Amino acid sequence: MKNEIDKAFEITKKEKRPALISFTVAGDNTSKKSFEILKSISNTVDIAEWGIAFNCPGADGPEIQNSSYRAIKNGITLDSTFSLIKKYKKLKNSKPLILMGYYQLIYNYGEKKFIKKCKNVGVAGLIVVDLPWPDNKSFAKLCKKNSICFVQLIAPTTTKKRMKLIVKDSHQLIYQVSNVNITGGKLKSTAKTILNNYKTIKSINPKKHVIIGFGITKDTIGNFKAANGLVVGSACCKVISNAIKKRQNPAKNLNIMLKDLKSKTI
Repeated sequence: MKNEIDKAFEITKKEKRPALISFTVAGDNTSKKSFEILKSISNTVDIAEWGIAFNCPGADGPEIQNSSYRAIKNGITLDSTFSLIKKYKKLKNSKPLILMGYYQLIYNYGEKKFIKKCKNVGVAGLIVVDLPWPDNKSFAKLCKKNSICFVQLIAPTTTKKRMKLIVKDSHQLIYQVSNVNITGGKLKSTAKTILNNYKTIKSINPKKHVIIGFGITKDTIGNFKAANGLVVGSACCKVISNAIKKRQNPAKNLNIMLKDLKSKTI
């Protein structure tokens, strides 16, 4: 099941660097501003991950929670998020978009309706953080039928036996959670330990793209050049928060930071 996510990794492989994957929240701090941010950073990132604003984000740290709060306060909805994605995918510089959310939102919207909408607006991949394997099997199959990559998560606590089963059922992309923490938390494991876990996942099926997230910052990103891709989330949301407080341009500030991070991976 090849889609534009695979094409992005083909490019970064040729350039001998990991894919840079940004995470921001749809609607932060307004729908218009979040669209401008996504449009701006698409000149720098390889894949864009967009979070669906949610009022009970169990896996998210304070920076992403703040982003979600601002988006919800300013009226973002799931349908308006889809409208923004449709608009974004019409841009010449748009990148593969992975939508991240929590299962309650999807369940309330309706699984089939949600996935059909994702397909229609151009979503390339889905991350549902509170729908782990094997509970996500039927949902993942539904995604695959609609040419959407369902991204499986593997934690540091995942046993080798379970890891093999997850990799076997995964689509082309796997998200390695670097450490046991919420997003934005400091790394509790050494870079060596995290990379050893990465190598273990890759050894099960080298054809799968494995990206590392949680705790990726300007200070740590250079340690993980060997990965297929690196996700920067809380650091992005923090830049947006700071720009809003200082009445600066968040799109401009975030793009500057992402360019700096990208330079550290080359």
